[in-house]
Amino acid sequence: MEAEATYKVCIFGEGGVGKTTLTRRYLTGLFDDETKMTLGASIHIKYQTVEGIKVATQIWDFGGEERFKFMLPVYAHGSAGAIFMYDITRYATLKKGEEWLTFFNQGLGSSDTDVPILFVGSKLDRESERTVSAEEAVRLTRDLNFFKHIECSAKTGENIEEIFQILVKEIMQRKGVLPKTELPAPAYSEPIYSEPEPSPPIYSGPIYS
Repeated sequence: MEAEATYKVCIFGEGGVGKTTLTRRYLTGLFDDETKMTLGASIHIKYQTVEGIKVATQIWDFGGEERFKFMLPVYAHGSAGAIFMYDITRYATLKKGEEWLTFFNQGLGSSDTDVPILFVGSKLDRESERTVSAEEAVRLTRDLNFFKHIECSAKTGENIEEIFQILVKEIMQRKGVLPKTELPAPAYSEPIYSEPEPSPPIYSGPIYS
């Protein structure tokens, strides 16, 4: 498929929140709970058609370990959109949210003034172990200037497709490719609330369609 538009999306957050599991579920439709730690960034491409427009989404899955955090500005450069991910069962994965956002924003160029960031809570299948309340997520969505909040489960597949549909459509609307309209909220089981040296390692994954 030859893309009419290509958008770079950076996924970042603390280690172990499920960034790679989310990415793989979206790309392959399969759940893999034995993923290895991402070193630097893993890059994948998925093609989709959005309202008749052929789009290539270039997904940069960024390693969440503390020792990789300083690399994020390098990888963030040129991003059209982003996902900040946390684990709804581990409140600690939110504590450095502002720091992650600062590193991400440092990598944006002077022309990247309107980059939407989606606030994503993972492991919705473990609702009984939740430590981050819906009310807290709503507050952080507002306070940290995320454009929307959504929760998902890579294990069950709940809201995986919706995450990328919502984000890509928001990118296209902000770039004027699509008219600005209110996006329908996805179905939830719970209520929805609206260059360092040496060069960092990169793994380029396969292309999916």
